[in-house]
Amino acid sequence: MRKRPLRGLSLALFLLVACFTGGRLGAEEVREYPVPRGSHPHDVAPAPDGGVWYTAQRSGALGKLDPATGKTRHIPLGKGSSPHGVIVGPDGAAWVTDSGLNAIVRVDPKTEKVRIFPLPAGSAYANLNTAAFDKKGTLWFTGQRGIYGRLDTKTERVTVYPAPKGSGPYGIASTPDGSVYFASLAGSYIARIDTDTGAARVIEPPTKRQGARRVWSDSKGRIWVSEWHGGRLGLYDPASETWREWLLPGEDPQPYAVYVDDRDIVWLSDFGANALVKFDPGRESFEAIRLPSSPANVRQILGRPGEVWGAESGVDKLVVVRFR
Repeated sequence: MRKRPLRGLSLALFLLVACFTGGRLGAEEVREYPVPRGSHPHDVAPAPDGGVWYTAQRSGALGKLDPATGKTRHIPLGKGSSPHGVIVGPDGAAWVTDSGLNAIVRVDPKTEKVRIFPLPAGSAYANLNTAAFDKKGTLWFTGQRGIYGRLDTKTERVTVYPAPKGSGPYGIASTPDGSVYFASLAGSYIARIDTDTGAARVIEPPTKRQGARRVWSDSKGRIWVSEWHGGRLGLYDPASETWREWLLPGEDPQPYAVYVDDRDIVWLSDFGANALVKFDPGRESFEAIRLPSSPANVRQILGRPGEVWGAESGVDKLVVVRFR
C-alpha cells in the first residue's frame, strides 16, 4: 500500500480550516455552491455571461448557476432526459450529450429554447458521454456503448462510427489546431480522430489496463490523460509520439477528470483523496486541494481565466477554485 507523506499537525489543521471555511489556500480560494437536491450534477461549463451551466443528470435538465447570487434555475430537456456532458459552443450555446434521449441537445443561452438532434434512425442506445468542437465548428462526441460520432452544425446531420475495440469511449477534447482525441475507459487507450474521414487511430499508453477516462489538451497540443485504474496522469506528445506518466500522490489515487487551465497547469479530480489535484508540468510536482464536502465525486472539470470549476455529483454542489 502506498503511504502518504507525513505532514506537520499545524499545517494539516490549517488546510482543514481553510477548506471548510471556503478560505484561501495560498493564492487560491475554494468555494462550493449548492444546487437543487437530487440533481446529481455531472458536468459543468462556465458560460460567457459569467454564469455556469451544469447537467442535472437525475433531474433531466440543464442547470445554470449565477455565482454572484448563488441562485440556480433548471431548463427541462425532455421526457426521459439524462444529460451527461455540457460544453459551450462557438455559437455561445450550451451543447449537451444526453444519454437518456440518445441525442445531442442545444440550448439557446438567451431564449433557452431546446433543440434535439437524435442519433440516426436505427441507432442503438449509445450511453452518450462528452463532446468537443473541432476548428470547423463540427461537434464530435463519444458513447460508452462503443461509438463516437459527429454533428455537422451546418447541415444538422449526425453520423455515428463504431469505436476501435468496442465499448469504452468516454472523454473527448480538441487541441488548439483543431485535432480531436478521445479516451476509451474500457479499452484503455486514447485515439486521434481524422476529422475529414471520421477514422480513429488508436494510441496505446505505456501502462496496460490503466483506464484512460478523460483527455485534455494544453496550449502546445499535448494530450493529458486521467488514468482511472492506474492512478496516474498521462501525457502524450503528438509531435514526438512519446508518452510520460506520473503516479498521483496518496494511498489510493483515482483520477477521474482532467483539465488544463490557461497557464498550462493541469488539474485532476481524485476520488481517492476527495480532492482537486494540481500538477505543474515545469516542476513535475503535485499539490492536492482537499474538497470541503465528501464524497464530492467531481466527474468533470472546466474553467476560464482565474477559475476552475467542478461538478460535485456526490453532494449536489458545484465547486470553484479561484486563483490569481
